[in-house]
Formats: sequence, C-alpha cells, structure tokens
Amino acid sequence: MLKAKKKTSIIKEHQSHEKDTGSSEVQIALVSKQIEALTAHLKKHPKDQHSRRGLLQMVSKRKSLVDYLKKTSTRRYNTLAKKLGLKK
Repeated sequence: MLKAKKKTSIIKEHQSHEKDTGSSEVQIALVSKQIEALTAHLKKHPKDQHSRRGLLQMVSKRKSLVDYLKKTSTRRYNTLAKKLGLKK
C-alpha cells in the first residue's frame, strides 16, 4: 500500500488538469508504483503466496488499463510508457 503523500505526488505528476484523479494515466501510474512496492516485498518474503496473488491481479489490471489507453490514444500511451519505463 502506498502512503497518502506518495499517492498525491504520483497523481500530481501524471494528471492532465487540476482535478484529474482518475484518468487512465493516473491509474496506470498508481498501479505501477504499487507493483514496484509489492515486488520489493516479495523479494524479501518469497513464500508469501497471498501477496503474490495480489501482485498478479495488479499486473492484470495494469495491462487492461494500458491496452485501453493504447486503443484510445497512442500519443498519450507513448508518453506514459516513456515516463514509467513500460514495455511497448
């Protein structure tokens, strides 16, 4: 789980306008940061199968969001992929 301050900084970094908190870019960035945090946890605790299942669900959610963004706006997808270092 991300702390509230970290979440707000991620939202401010990726939002397209002042009140934007739920756009695809913001959601993908938040899920990506959660994935990074959970991956670090699983490196320390390799037998934590419950967290591994949650990680797989997050990866699936991010993939569907990325596919949606790629389908609707490739320009926004390309800029986000560069920012977050996602595979194309």
